[in-house]
Amino acid sequence: MEEKKINPVIKQVLELGPTIAFFVAYMRMREQTYTIGGIEYDGFIIAAGAFVPILLVAMAILWKLTGKLSRIQVVTALMVIIFGGMTVWFNDETFFKMKTTIVYGLFAILLGIGLLRGQSYLSWVLGEAMPMAEEGWMKLTRRLAVGFAVLAVANEFVWRTMSTDAWVKIETFAFPLALFVFLMAQIFSLQKYMELEDEPAE
Repeated sequence: MEEKKINPVIKQVLELGPTIAFFVAYMRMREQTYTIGGIEYDGFIIAAGAFVPILLVAMAILWKLTGKLSRIQVVTALMVIIFGGMTVWFNDETFFKMKTTIVYGLFAILLGIGLLRGQSYLSWVLGEAMPMAEEGWMKLTRRLAVGFAVLAVANEFVWRTMSTDAWVKIETFAFPLALFVFLMAQIFSLQKYMELEDEPAE
């Protein structure tokens, strides 16, 4: 199905909104304890539990407006559902914190498997949006696989050695920003591999 064009601002709100909502909810509820069904939950657990339906609603709206979801979005949503559910079920914030490690680690592994097979799974995901020569895709895939692996290790270090407040702030802002800057730097360095449509002859 061909992706429908929507206002880029609306798209950004739907893609980033759930994460920002989790951050705001956590900051407001972090010092509170809530009793539900006779079980006490701290603010982090409640915020993590609320994040799951908010994300699913945002993705449903995005799919309705565009007619398409990326494979990365689907995988990420699946991980959020699984680990968000486990966080609430076991009343243990560890599962939600580990989610980030597993998502980044899974992407690194999948890209690595493709590289071992001599393929760029990244081009399969982004090829239509960003035409590029095969050599460029292979280089970008290798670099991004390493980048995801580094982020996975970094998340493990952060949540195991720092406070929950620090993890929430780093996971919400620092990791996505680092990934964005890294990706933009790689794309800029690989400009010579970009495939531009031939201009019509005069």
